[in-house]
Amino acid sequence: MGRSLALIACALCSLGMTAYGQASSIAHVQVVAGKVLSFHLQSRLNPDAGNVLDVLPQGTVLYVRMSDSIDSTVDPDGAPFRGSLVSSVMSGDRVVVHSDAGVYGLLALLRSRNHPDGFRYELLITHLVDHGRSYTLTASLDPSFFDPTSNHESKLEAGHKQ
Repeated sequence: MGRSLALIACALCSLGMTAYGQASSIAHVQVVAGKVLSFHLQSRLNPDAGNVLDVLPQGTVLYVRMSDSIDSTVDPDGAPFRGSLVSSVMSGDRVVVHSDAGVYGLLALLRSRNHPDGFRYELLITHLVDHGRSYTLTASLDPSFFDPTSNHESKLEAGHKQ
């Protein structure tokens, strides 16, 4: 009988303790369909020979109208999104990618040495389709994909977060 009471007392004490979890302060990405975002082309690790996108310098801005809403509080890491280019991308006087080209990307939770929690959400463009031709690329909201120097959260609050 004494053992049973001791066991019950231990169980009640353990239920009464407060458990603290680590609160995540990672800034969320929330974008509504129809919003125009500025993505920055990143350097390509394995450029294809003769790929039309090779003429574009790193940092080239792609203005994308989002076809899908994306919300990192609801959508999982890796959730896809679609959009279309608002304006043509030019190299000199030559159109490299036409306006209305299809844009495809994903929501990614990335490691970041600049974020206190070590992670950040990012929207990444992975490829686009222009007049039936598909091009692989990487473009992100931050001008520098690897070490963002700008304040990603303030960019979202200033016009990208809805």
